[in-house]
Amino acid sequence: MSPSPIDRATLDLQYNARATVPDIAPMLHDYASISAQARNTLPCALNVAYGTHPDETLDIFPARGERPGPVLIYLHGGYWRLLSKDDSSFMAPTLTQAGITVVAVNYSLAPAVTLDRIVDQTRRAVAWVHRHIAQHHGDGRRLIIAGSSAGGHLAGMVLASGWQQSYGMDAAAIAGAVLLSGLYDLTPLVETHINEWMRLSLEDARRNSPLFALPKDHGAPILISYGSNETAEFKRQSQDYLAAWRAQGFQGEYVDMPNTNHFDLVLHLNRLDSPLVQKLLKLLTLPR
Repeated sequence: MSPSPIDRATLDLQYNARATVPDIAPMLHDYASISAQARNTLPCALNVAYGTHPDETLDIFPARGERPGPVLIYLHGGYWRLLSKDDSSFMAPTLTQAGITVVAVNYSLAPAVTLDRIVDQTRRAVAWVHRHIAQHHGDGRRLIIAGSSAGGHLAGMVLASGWQQSYGMDAAAIAGAVLLSGLYDLTPLVETHINEWMRLSLEDARRNSPLFALPKDHGAPILISYGSNETAEFKRQSQDYLAAWRAQGFQGEYVDMPNTNHFDLVLHLNRLDSPLVQKLLKLLTLPR
């Protein structure tokens, strides 16, 4: 689906996720409080460094059970300028019980750093997990990359081709991805209020757009979803990326999540009966 020309005011509204809910505060509170409870009650390794900068840390929640679990690596949203790993382990109670090791990734935030830097950090975090997660009861050969909103974008940049070898990463270790309310073509954002803190040139935006960096060979199965009340542009972005993924010959599935919004959708990863979790568990049983 190709976008039609949109004026600046309409673009701003279309990419204003906060305007789609009456109040974002209760959902941000849930992110933080459920994540804090997970850290306080579950076995975990906190503030594990994957790089040298103080922002470059992980929280790791090992899978329950005797066997090392597949690993869900979660990249948080916040339009690249808000939130942290401390808000990002709310799915750990359900997923660790289901036999999945959970890793919540921290990264530096805009405008203090560029998007190129954030993409580099998330890729280094994934490569670190691939190499070291066996020490934390995880299977580094079965990685699920997950993210919401800006985190969905970052997950798409992890799925992109061309970076793995220089980071010591085996692309075949990525067993799948869960992409929620993501942004896959950043070029429209150059003309919006978001660029007040992102400071992207058109070249920057295109270079960091997953839609223009699809893998050529290895494309793991992906699950894509978005809130039922999202704007037309957020929905289009996901639909376009899913269509492009399938056009490459890769497996991709849209997961319908009625009665959800841009912010509470991701909390369904902490519900075993959620279609998202059920589809994720099914994805992990697929032959590789």
